[in-house]
This record gives sequence, C-alpha cells and structure tokens, in this order.
Amino acid sequence: MTDEIKNDETAVGEPATPATTPTPEPDSTRNETASEAGIGRRDMVRALASIPVLGVFLAAFFSKKGQDETKRQLILEELGVEEDAPAIIPHAISQPPSDRIGIGIIGFGGEGEALMRGAGFAHPEWVERMRTNARQNPRDKRYEEFMSQGDLSLDFNAVCDVFDVHAERGLAAAGNTERPGGDAGSSGATRYRHYRELLESPDVDAVIIATPDHWHSQMTIDAAAAGKHVYLEKAMTRIEAEAHAITAAVKNSGIVFQLGHQNRQLESHEKAREIVEKGIIGPINLVETTTNRNDPIGAWVYEIHPEASPQTIDWEQFQETAGTQVPYSAERFFRWRCWFDYATGLSGDLFSHEYDAINQILNVGIPHSVVSSGGVYFYKDGRDVPDVFQAVCEYPDRDLSLVYSATLSNSRGRGKVFMGHDASMEVGSGLRVIADPGSTKFKDLLEDQVVDTNLPLLSYRPGFRGVDAITSATEEYFASRGLLFTYRGGRRVSTHWLHIGEWLDVIRNGGETSCDINRGFEEAITCHMITQAYLEGRMVKWDPIDRKIV
Repeated sequence: MTDEIKNDETAVGEPATPATTPTPEPDSTRNETASEAGIGRRDMVRALASIPVLGVFLAAFFSKKGQDETKRQLILEELGVEEDAPAIIPHAISQPPSDRIGIGIIGFGGEGEALMRGAGFAHPEWVERMRTNARQNPRDKRYEEFMSQGDLSLDFNAVCDVFDVHAERGLAAAGNTERPGGDAGSSGATRYRHYRELLESPDVDAVIIATPDHWHSQMTIDAAAAGKHVYLEKAMTRIEAEAHAITAAVKNSGIVFQLGHQNRQLESHEKAREIVEKGIIGPINLVETTTNRNDPIGAWVYEIHPEASPQTIDWEQFQETAGTQVPYSAERFFRWRCWFDYATGLSGDLFSHEYDAINQILNVGIPHSVVSSGGVYFYKDGRDVPDVFQAVCEYPDRDLSLVYSATLSNSRGRGKVFMGHDASMEVGSGLRVIADPGSTKFKDLLEDQVVDTNLPLLSYRPGFRGVDAITSATEEYFASRGLLFTYRGGRRVSTHWLHIGEWLDVIRNGGETSCDINRGFEEAITCHMITQAYLEGRMVKWDPIDRKIV
C-alpha cells in the first residue's frame, strides 16, 4: 500500500505539546452566593454571554479563562463525556508473548517490507538510513520508535517472492540483528521459489501475504489447508467468487485470520464509535469520504527496478491467476495496480481503507445497492483502472447514504465526515465534532452562546489527554497537531506493529482479531459491488438471501 510507504518515509518528529490553559482558582464565596441564589452553571454562562463589554474590574473577575473553563465543563457534562478519558485502547496493548512463532512472508515488495518492519525485521539499509536521519535531525524518531516498538517473539524463517531482488532483501531483513529483541529471531530465513513450498515448511506457523490482489484468494486457501495462520493485505480478493471461496476456507480451517487494515488500530476510530454510540452527533444520514492524490507514486506509476528481467522475475508464476495472460511486461509487474487483471482499482485499493474505518465506527456491513462512475481522465498510460472515481452506497435500513469520491490528479484534502442532525464529525488519525446550527440537541447551548459553530464542540488528540471541549483558536491549533500519529499509552507506535501484534496475540491466546474474515467479507463484497457497478454501468444490489451480487 503506497500510503503507508510514503508516510513511513515522510512523517518526522513529534507533535508540539499543547500549551494547557490553567484552571482558575475557585472563588468559594462567589460559588456559595450563586448556589444560595439558585443560579445554575447555565444561568451563569447566559449572563456572561449577554454582557457586550466588561469593565476593568468585571474583566478581572470574570476572566476569559474562567469563561472558557465554565463553557468547557458545561459542554462535557451535557454530552456525558469524561474530560480525562485516556487516549488508550487497553485491550489492544500488546503484552510480552511467552512462546515464539515461526513466520514466513509471501511477497516482499514495498508493503511486504513495511509489514516485516512492523513485525520487527528491517532491511539493514533502512536501519542505517533511519539512524543517519536521526543524527542529522533529532526530531526524526523513526529509528528510536522502531528499536523500542517491542519484540513480538517471532522467528523470521521463510521468504518467497517471484522477483529475485525482493527475495534477497527479505533474506537480508531476516538476518539483521539490529532490531527489537536483538539477536533473538534473526538467525536467517530460507528463500522459497514457490509459495506452496513455503507452506510445506514445518518452520512456518503463520504467513503474511503481501502479494498483488490476484493471488490473495488462492494463497490464503492453500495456507488454510496447510494449517498456517494468515495475515492478508487488503483488498481481500480481486473478484466476488474469491470472496466466497476464501471465507469458506478460513472458517472451515480454524486458522486465525487478520485482514491488513491496520487503521483498525487508530484510537480515533474507537473514540468516534463511542461518540456515535452516545448519540452526540444525532441521527446520521450521510457519510462522505474521499481519496485525493496528485503524484505518480500515488497513481501507482512505480519505478521499474533496473535489474528486472525475465531472468530475475518468474513471470509465468506471477500471472498464473491473472484475469488475462500476456507476454512478460515489467510495467505490469511493478505497476500492477493499474490493471483489473491483477488489481481492484480505486475501490479495493483505496476506498477499502475508508469503508473499513466507517464499518468499524458504524458497523454498516454490506450495502443494499451501489452506483459508481468515473474514468481514466488523466493518466493516459494504457491502464484500465480509473483515476477519477465516485461511488454511492445505499443503506435504506439505516436511513444512510455513503458517498465516496476520488481523484489521482489533485491533492486537496477533503477527509472523512459523518453528518448527523446535531453535529458533523471529521475523522482521521484524530477527530473533531462541530455542532450544527440546526441541531435539536444543542438548541439551548447554541442560544446561550455556549457552543460556537465556528469551533469544534469536541476534539480528540491521540497521545494527549483525551477528549476536550474547544473554546479558543489556540486550542484548535494544538488539537489539529495531534492528527498525525497513532499512540499507545502516550507513545507513538506503528500501526503495522499493533495490527500484527493483535493477530499474534489471538494465535497465542485465543479470541478474535479486529479485522477477521467476517469483516473482510463485508469489505470485499462492498468493493466488488462498486467495481461491478462501474464496469457494467448500472446499479447493482446485494441479495442477502442467496448472498450474491445481482
């Protein structure tokens, strides 16, 4: 996934620590007088809001800090939100495992490397580059974060890739002792020319599959038959039939399955789900989400490796399960996401991230119907996957529409917005809630000028103190600074590490992964509905009885 690779190379430094506004010392005399007079907090705020200009002595008495703190407490009390709610998901914090697991990876390209770094095995070249960057820029914490992320007690035993260069890089990462845990688990791996040989190895207990989409289904089915646990990169499958086959195979085998939506580990998604469940934003009838990019890498025009050739790439094995068979093409090998023969397009590659986040927060499942449109409007390079794309998913049983829009030729950020009757909630690595002027729930607070629709009603900042009411532009600035990173216990961590760690915890201790085969099936079918609607130029529907797209 290009998103993760780019972010890994560019995200540097910690967010600025917000300047906290000191809480005014309580005036006990004033509080007693107000209490005796029967004046409540809302009466006090209404009185404050009604005074256009305060004199010098009143300004000292009713300071802005005091007003802000009163507003803050009133908002939080009205919403039933704890001010110091911890920015932690306790059940998702990995505990040191006691038994080791033999791991193999199938597909050691860009995302495969990123996943194995999350598992604790980085290529020596990457480690040296991060260490050099840290020396040159003390704010660059990537080396420190990698070395301190925690040892997952894995033995990296096997690598399979049809490109010799990628396979060699995997072997180098497996043998690198500069890693969390030191020498443990880094004695080296065996390279396998075919993935089925890897699955036969008694040294492999679990596999990470990070191949192009057209291999996901068959490899997972074969791994399940071999009794190997599977961590599979998204999109789960290339076509609908594969979604049914892979689901049956996983459920019948009893293996532990995790789909690679590591955004499942974002604390902001869990907090957003809590906010929805509390009814803070009211009935949600529309969700809009987007993907905008404007560079060749973002449009999957990846570099073609200079050592690529029919001698270094097993082309026949690569295209064995492709939609069509074509002669050797380095362009198709490295830029496979541009063709439906191997990929799932903007739907499976990018919308799948957005959908899974929405499904995590709202539990929407498979839509009733879908329409989509778009085309190849910018990258006239022979691809058949559109670079401009729109889709609308309807959930009439939820009174909800989900709208997706994407372009690969403009980078304007538009985000992910849940629109409720009482407020809108913008969700990314953090979140903020903005009250709606027409809200029924906040009608009194709006009339009392306690709530300002120009400022967030609530803001959540991973790594900071949690949920807070925003009453000034300065607070809003610091809230926005917390949208870049994922945290556990106040420490910035890799979502790859968290998601793989969760999978391993379930393998060892039982339970369910956060993106199991059921969630994967919902993602796959939704994405296939969108792609089918685009390719066939019509509305498609889901038949919940026969469980098929019609």
